[in-house]
Amino acid sequence: MMQPITAKLGRMLRNDYENQACSIAGALEVVGERWSLLIVRDILLGLRRFDELQSHLAIARNVLQTRLTRLHEQGVIERIPYQERPLRHEYRLTEKGLDLWPTIVALMQWGDRYAPPEKGPAVVIEHRGCGGSVDEHRICEKCGAKLRARDAIGRPGPGAKPDHPLLRPRAHAGASAAGSPAAGSAAG
Repeated sequence: MMQPITAKLGRMLRNDYENQACSIAGALEVVGERWSLLIVRDILLGLRRFDELQSHLAIARNVLQTRLTRLHEQGVIERIPYQERPLRHEYRLTEKGLDLWPTIVALMQWGDRYAPPEKGPAVVIEHRGCGGSVDEHRICEKCGAKLRARDAIGRPGPGAKPDHPLLRPRAHAGASAAGSPAAGSAAG
């Protein structure tokens, strides 16, 4: 008897890697779902509130909530209340989340090379300290410093669309707090 296609797909397209003894598989358990790295990217770009993330990503609210919950449970993001009635939170990257910055930058640079936006990169990364460009090893081309997320800033590139987070006025200026990079922290 032939099995239904959905049963076959369910076995083939599992969303876990329990039989894999591999750090890559372990990382994919945390951030390998299609929206997860885009959420991390947007938080790095300064979008911290649910409605901002939902609007920019054009993601279903229930899907976004599920991904945010998963990232929170995995210690990638933290929830910080910004309003009591009704209770609303901002999402900030933890140290574990900030440690994804090299991955985000590598994916962005790979995309800029092999799947570039028509008008060029949407984001260019600069060293906060001297304004130098950042190379593929996250080294400042001007001063030679090895950079971490807090050392870099994202600027709108030639391919940035008018609604890009780096071009939007900030409705809540206090969104950048200690413990998270400032809005525009180098990812795009």
